[in-house]
This record gives sequence, C-alpha cells and structure tokens, in this order.
Amino acid sequence: MTSSPIPVDLFVSKKHPGLTGGDLGFADASGNVIFRVNRQSSPKNKRLFFDSTGNPLISIYRYRNGSWQGFAGEDDQKQCIFRVQRTVNKLTRTELEVFLVGENGEDSASKLKVKGCPFQKSCTIYRGNGIVAQTSLMYKLRQLYAKRNKFRLTIFPGSDDHALVAALVVIFLD
Repeated sequence: MTSSPIPVDLFVSKKHPGLTGGDLGFADASGNVIFRVNRQSSPKNKRLFFDSTGNPLISIYRYRNGSWQGFAGEDDQKQCIFRVQRTVNKLTRTELEVFLVGENGEDSASKLKVKGCPFQKSCTIYRGNGIVAQTSLMYKLRQLYAKRNKFRLTIFPGSDDHALVAALVVIFLD
C-alpha cells in the first residue's frame, strides 16, 4: 500500500472470511484481507506476514531476551528490516522501541516507539513527536463493553510502509 492523504482504517480479526485457523487478518473497509499473519508451528518463535495475494512480506522472529527482528520476505534471517526491544512490560502498559535497519545492516537514526495496553488492544505508534498509527476496540452504540476479537488499526498520512505498521501491531499483541 502506498501513502494516503487521508487516514486508512484496517480491521483486525481472526474471523475474516478466507483465513485459516490461527491466522490474523487485516482487512480494508470493503472486507478485503490486505495482510495476513500466520503463526508457524515450527519454529514457534516465527510469524510470517503475507500480502493479499499470498506473497511473504516479512518474517518476524521472537527471541528469548524479549526482542524481535523482522526480515524481508520468507528467507530466513538474511535481510533485516527492523529490530524491536520491549522497554516497559507492566500489566496495564507495554512499550516497544523499534530500530529500522538501513541498507548497510546498521540501525538507522529513524526510530519508532509503540506504547499501549495489549489487553485493551490499544496502542499508538510514534515517530518522534508525531503519531504514525493507532489501534482501538470497535465500540457500538448502546454497547457497554467492546468485544476484543476485532479491533481497528488507523494508519495516519505520512506512513509509507503499512506492512511495517501492521507487523509492529502483531509484535505488540504477542
């Protein structure tokens, strides 16, 4: 997806049509699944991130020290795109620091931060002082409690890589 002049909403759920058991889908307002995340049974620390046509975009690996790395495509750990480190992990608040990896393999100066509460499916992704994206539960009129099985991801203008933003949401919820 390319950068849009208006915010883009993606609806996140495991119950979108066409998803297999355990997959997480990101659908547009028309219900078309744009991104799909598949948990690998082996190794258990790997998530594969696909586009709408089934092409692998990002392989996400979780390490025992609480960090993650994202690699381009399906190839195992060859071209690193980003590194993520959990900086705060409390019951009501989690924070992640994201380091984008440059073409020479070193962390670039461009950093993102993810802050929020995984239980509420609520987080905000920041670049500097600006907001890149936010997640929120889907509330309905006359509904006291929102269901937690479907939520909204709003990506604000200026974010070129919607797949990266969606991958960070998957890491945040893991």
